[in-house]
Amino acid sequence: MTHLRKMMLEELERRNYAQTTIDCYIQAIEDFARHFHRPPDQLTPEHIREYQAYLFRERKLAASTVTQRLAALRFFYTQTIKKAWSVADTPYPKKRRPLPSILSPEEVAHLIDSSQTRFHRMVLMTLYGTGVRRAELARLQITDIDSRRMVIHIRSGKGCQDRDVMLSPRLLEALRDYWRGLKRKPREWLFPGGSRHTSNRPITPRAVWYACQRAAQRAGLQNRVHPHTLRHCFATHLLENGADLRTIQLLLGHHDLKETAIYLHLSRRHLHATASPLDSLQLKDKSPQNP
Repeated sequence: MTHLRKMMLEELERRNYAQTTIDCYIQAIEDFARHFHRPPDQLTPEHIREYQAYLFRERKLAASTVTQRLAALRFFYTQTIKKAWSVADTPYPKKRRPLPSILSPEEVAHLIDSSQTRFHRMVLMTLYGTGVRRAELARLQITDIDSRRMVIHIRSGKGCQDRDVMLSPRLLEALRDYWRGLKRKPREWLFPGGSRHTSNRPITPRAVWYACQRAAQRAGLQNRVHPHTLRHCFATHLLENGADLRTIQLLLGHHDLKETAIYLHLSRRHLHATASPLDSLQLKDKSPQNP
């Protein structure tokens, strides 16, 4: 470990940043230095400007990803090596806000039924049944399953916030059935890592992504589905079934209700509740003769 990497790691850890954020920030600085073949403390704002343009032009990265890279660079310069940072010279890019793709309940069922293994099936059922993020699912412990209160405890979610989500009776039954079929019972993690899922470490968020991708390919949905898709489906289907936005906000762990309000644009019940003004027009039945 280099001296600069150690310094940055210490600054991130003493501020209690999430492990996923620490990993992303460290990787971003390494990529920045590797691009110019020089230590990052020797690079200037001009290099940052060139690097930001390169990420868009050559790497074709999304605006949110570039923003994350800039946040990592800003942290490195201001907190690790204590250099000035000009917001005017390093603007955050404007973000597109496309609506997320949503699967119908029938497509979600088909996706889950297309799971490659029983382990993958439980991962997908838990993602859809709770609406958790993939990193949150990977860190679930056996003791987080509270069958008496019928809730699942999410520890240190985004923003280091804990929360409870519902434990579906169907999910609880599936988890118990899966547990009974295990030859070697996990001691700590609900979804252990390793090739046989018997490790004393949890699965990685990438393993959750892989389980989703394999099922999507088998179901013929590979271009539309990733773990966060099931989180969007969870929220949208709850809204369509009558849940209110505030409840959904708490279940998802959103800080701002505006984040949750996007699902109003995706809910068929809300979209169909209002008629188009075209339907109220008194139009003549005759069509123009000219094409």
